[in-house]
Amino acid sequence: MSTRDQPELPDPVRIRTNGIELSVHLAGAGPAVVLAHGFPDLAYSWRHQVPALVAAGYRVVVPDMRGYGASDRPTAVSGYDAETVGADLIGLLDVLGVDRAAFIGHDWGANSVWPLAFTRPDRVRGIAGLSVPYLPAAPVSPLDILRSRLGEDFYMVRFQPVGPPEELLAKDVRATLLAILSDRDPFAEVGSSMLPPWLSPQELSRYTAAFERTGFGAGLNYYRNMERNWAAAAGRSGTTTTVPALFATGDRDAVAAFMPSTRMPEVFLDLRTTTVAGAGHWVHQQAPDVVNPLLLEFLGGLPQ
Repeated sequence: MSTRDQPELPDPVRIRTNGIELSVHLAGAGPAVVLAHGFPDLAYSWRHQVPALVAAGYRVVVPDMRGYGASDRPTAVSGYDAETVGADLIGLLDVLGVDRAAFIGHDWGANSVWPLAFTRPDRVRGIAGLSVPYLPAAPVSPLDILRSRLGEDFYMVRFQPVGPPEELLAKDVRATLLAILSDRDPFAEVGSSMLPPWLSPQELSRYTAAFERTGFGAGLNYYRNMERNWAAAAGRSGTTTTVPALFATGDRDAVAAFMPSTRMPEVFLDLRTTTVAGAGHWVHQQAPDVVNPLLLEFLGGLPQ
């Protein structure tokens, strides 16, 4: 997959929502679509999708999620659970005077928008999640499962203590980002310095400058809420939803090995799934020529 000419997002505005201020890019007119990024990412990650959505007649709302970019970074770890982050996004609709929207999330963005199908179905026209599926609550905590299956050195487990992980990742921000965006272990001592084919030097520089300014701690707090998110999902056990949903992932995404989507049909009764050949975890950046039509087809089929 080759690197393409990279469009820029419109200049952001600051919007106060749920007690914080988010930096939000707004473009287009029509039915609203909220785009939620993951870790370690920015609103900029949706640069391939925004022009296509605007051209198709949608109003896009693209925040730097709380903790990232120019948005506020609350200090409390508990401020990054999926319920709180989801409330940020619903709050954006309130400020913008939008009754209902479609939500598209990638990675932790997906994890933050999936619950809205259960908690705020009145505000959700449809949900598309990329790379990270909705996981109905298992009988034991996800961290216990990951520790038993993948060990203490698995990155999600290593991210849990506050302080040492962000300090280590910040020692060489560019190398950390290059490792993660190349689907490699950011804690490994030795790694390739080659850019993945879908990422240009200018794009990596954009990411590097942002995370040199903010650090990684706020983004890691999303991982530190895995137990809270699991408890909330357990409280929804037995609940189903008819909110239209799409799950798309790359066939080279390692996340599928420990976060399978096989149980999603138990709770999402109007679900379609698709796998993008040749793509890894960063599917919307790696394969926009495939992902954009998938998203537009999904959005075009949503009830008004």
